[in-house]
Amino acid sequence: MTKIEFINAKDFREEALKLHISENQKGTIETVEECLNEADELELWRPILISIDNVYVGFAMFGLWIYEGDHGRLWLDRFFIDEHHQGKGLAKLVLPILLEKLYNDYAVDEIFLSVYETNELAIHLYEKLGFKFNGELDINNERVMVKSRN
Repeated sequence: MTKIEFINAKDFREEALKLHISENQKGTIETVEECLNEADELELWRPILISIDNVYVGFAMFGLWIYEGDHGRLWLDRFFIDEHHQGKGLAKLVLPILLEKLYNDYAVDEIFLSVYETNELAIHLYEKLGFKFNGELDINNERVMVKSRN
């Protein structure tokens, strides 16, 4: 059986910094170092390592912006599978489990994310999992997507 764990990346910084996106993803997502620095500056961000069978295969960062929307917005701000583990279906395996954890941990009915229009692979994955564009653009001109729990 596959063992999936989400581990606080702040506690394992050195391991987290070993994770990288592939060359063709550069410019579509921030580096782990940038994410960790951002999480150091803003306490609302929760950076995590994604572990499958005790191997770090990916990274994510999320946080609740309490002053957005009527009840705040939970943002899946970063998500990627390390370049050495891509193409194995791990994003499709891990992301639904992470989303369910976020719905439960934060007691929210919606999760938001933003994506560059050129990041077609990510858009395809997110749409497959039920995310839909809501017509908004974020401060970086990325298109905002939202997924409702039900």
